[in-house]
Amino acid sequence: MHTLVDYGPLLVFLGVYKFYQPPETSTFGEIAAVIYGTIAFMVAAVVALVSSKWKFGKVSPMLILSTTLIVGFGALTIWLRDERFIQFKPTAIYALFGTVLIIGWLRDRAWLQVLLEAAFEGVTHEGWLKLSRNWGFFFFALAGLNEVLVRMMTFESWLWAKIWVFLPLTFLFTFSQIPMLLKHGLSLEDTDEVLKDEPPTGS
Repeated sequence: MHTLVDYGPLLVFLGVYKFYQPPETSTFGEIAAVIYGTIAFMVAAVVALVSSKWKFGKVSPMLILSTTLIVGFGALTIWLRDERFIQFKPTAIYALFGTVLIIGWLRDRAWLQVLLEAAFEGVTHEGWLKLSRNWGFFFFALAGLNEVLVRMMTFESWLWAKIWVFLPLTFLFTFSQIPMLLKHGLSLEDTDEVLKDEPPTGS
């Protein structure tokens, strides 16, 4: 369910963009597929937020921020008919998350624990600080990677990269943090929670 909430809107965008054929009378011109995909993306993001509230009884700050940026940059994409705004949205999310986490780490505050709204039993303050620091730098790396791919790929190839590049990288990075957390008090029984509550990839 967590994965569906995080990636469902992106899959909706891909489906509409790939298969929707706008009528010849469409006022959007050549960018019609992007526009209609963006509209579907915005609606799906709001539905995912409402579903999260209904299913889990709460909405994480990350999901609220992500949905807000999806709606904001999506509106700019539709208004200006320029897909670059929807492509810049992940960069903005990654850079913002990275900045928040690194500033928190420098101030001896583990903001990642607050953002995830979860506390894994036994993890020390030092462990949370290291995890926040590592995710902060990883988010910066994802922001840079997104900008590189935007400039190197077609729009459709970039969309698929969200699934086949960013998603695997996020899972691999999440797994790579488990040994460090185990050294800082995380019990083996809690590793499933680490994977379930991993930060989103800015879809």
